[in-house]
Amino acid sequence: MIPGLPLPMLFLAKRIRTLLVLAVWAVFALSVAPAAAQVTWRMTTEYPQNNISGIGLTTFASRVAERTHGFVTVSNAFDNELKISSGEMPRAAQDGWIAGGDAFAGALSGIDPVLGLSTLPFLVQSVDVARATNVRARPLYEKALAARGLKLLYLTIWPATGLWSERSLEGAGDLPKLNLRAYDANSSEVMRAAGANAQFLPMDTAIAGLKEHRLNAFLTSGDGGAGRKLWDFLPHFTAINYAMPISIAFVRSDAFAELSEPMQREVLAAAEETEQSQLALLANRTSENYARMRDNGVRITEPAPPSLVAALRMAATSAIAAWETQVGTDAAAIVEWARQQ
Repeated sequence: MIPGLPLPMLFLAKRIRTLLVLAVWAVFALSVAPAAAQVTWRMTTEYPQNNISGIGLTTFASRVAERTHGFVTVSNAFDNELKISSGEMPRAAQDGWIAGGDAFAGALSGIDPVLGLSTLPFLVQSVDVARATNVRARPLYEKALAARGLKLLYLTIWPATGLWSERSLEGAGDLPKLNLRAYDANSSEVMRAAGANAQFLPMDTAIAGLKEHRLNAFLTSGDGGAGRKLWDFLPHFTAINYAMPISIAFVRSDAFAELSEPMQREVLAAAEETEQSQLALLANRTSENYARMRDNGVRITEPAPPSLVAALRMAATSAIAAWETQVGTDAAAIVEWARQQ
């Protein structure tokens, strides 16, 4: 009791003190409640952190943390730290090993052929056409993933695919000399039809094949090769502009659904910002990769020998036709649109 104060004032002082105590407790409760309910998504990529796929996951994690004020945390594993290849990511997510990841789309074509659209040979030859093609195809990607309990977050367009090789490629006659790693079933078929000994292999398996001298060529972009330092084994790169494939970042649908609607909106906004950031990155990515490759002794052949490209284009025709028989009319219409650009 405060001496000298009338009873009404004493009552008021006591009430103010009580309100202050309650306010302190309220602030404390608000500060600890989000931490107690914090959500962590474990996501993965089979590529290094400095690869375009790794950069995307790093950006996404940062944007999500900022937009959700730390309520949602994305914990990333790079360079196949978890021993989960792109093709294995959907099952790993469904089984709860991970919340999601950024997977090379060609490796996902086994769960739905439409996911291999971006790896179709010689269909897309510019960033603008690649972007427009994927805008049209995105609803099909979303539907294919949703059917397996997965939610698409963002797409990353990769730099154009080329051929890394142990020896210089002078023309179509060199194709039968290649023991080649292809990056999906379609590219494996195309390369075999053109005369190469090709097989679709996950990146880690392919790197092991290089070290054991079972492979002497890789179909991948400058980005994929530079990130893995393929120049240690394959000092030649031929810019055949085979495709501008994508990787797809996704999360398990039930993990997304567990978030409140405001948090869902923030995560999707972070995904959109990441996709735009990845697109901006692509503008100078090829020139940056080429500079890094040359600094490490890679000889870049650009343009590619005409007879080599002609042989690959001819071999590609049947692969595209076969793919079109496996997908619906909507996907086939997108391919036809891209052909006309």
